[in-house]
Amino acid sequence: MIFSNITQAAEALACFDPASPGTIRLPVPEGLHRSNMMLNPLRLEHLNRLDELEADVATLNLEDAIAPERKAEALRNVLFFLGRLERTRSRIVVRINPLEAEGEREMAALRPIRGLAIRLPKVRCRSQIERALELLGEEQELHASLETKEGLRDLARWGSIDPRFTTVNLGILDLLADLGLPQSLLAIGNPTVESILARFLVDARTAGLHPVSFMYQDYRNLESFRRWCEREREMGFGSKACMGPAQARIANEIFAPSRAAIERARIIKERFEAHAAEGITGFMDEEYGFIDEPIYRDALNILATAKE
Repeated sequence: MIFSNITQAAEALACFDPASPGTIRLPVPEGLHRSNMMLNPLRLEHLNRLDELEADVATLNLEDAIAPERKAEALRNVLFFLGRLERTRSRIVVRINPLEAEGEREMAALRPIRGLAIRLPKVRCRSQIERALELLGEEQELHASLETKEGLRDLARWGSIDPRFTTVNLGILDLLADLGLPQSLLAIGNPTVESILARFLVDARTAGLHPVSFMYQDYRNLESFRRWCEREREMGFGSKACMGPAQARIANEIFAPSRAAIERARIIKERFEAHAAEGITGFMDEEYGFIDEPIYRDALNILATAKE
């Protein structure tokens, strides 16, 4: 815990001036992005445990979970606790409000925090991303939430905007509403939902962005959450939004690369490179069948993920 108890945290917070937080440098852990857990910054006990989370990514949500009259309080809490975070295994993201609402003010307040990722909600057009990049602080990343039909239409063309724009998160409930489709479609095997998931995944990868699948709201139904993770892994996803530590543990387990896959990739890499040194880039292997350059590139992708 950052503070030994919440009473101590609340007393220190009462003396905090959010207008002059000073430069803050967050620890930026390297590793996989399997689980992305959403936290409510009005809950001090959640913020106080940022140094203990099992999730690969922790997203502090200033947007739709916070009533308008409490958004300034939530931002103040975020600035206070991040300024005291000395260690964590989770990459820290702050989900701001739309730029035209509170977002620009929030980005200005968060600008001194180096190592932070800012998540822009409800992106409809490229110009919103470009504006957020103009406001981004030094050593910060930009993430986006895909929750609109315009965003889904244009996602594949977002990749060349800026290397600081790295990740896109699927907000499927908002997207279904924007498409005029009922949330009752959200079931494993539903063809419309699987079409949306597949398009989101491929278009994000086409744009060079890391895709994070949607949050499953029924946090008590861990069996269904596990089935969603398993299905999304089969589709090619490597990350999922999570509600609570139990979901994060399941996502970490399911989206971790298997030891067998890593060993297979290592052997394929070694054998392909040995043959390529002799000018042979396609050959039959007794153990793994025909190996050529696409098989080799797949092995490199697996090893890169394992290294993370």
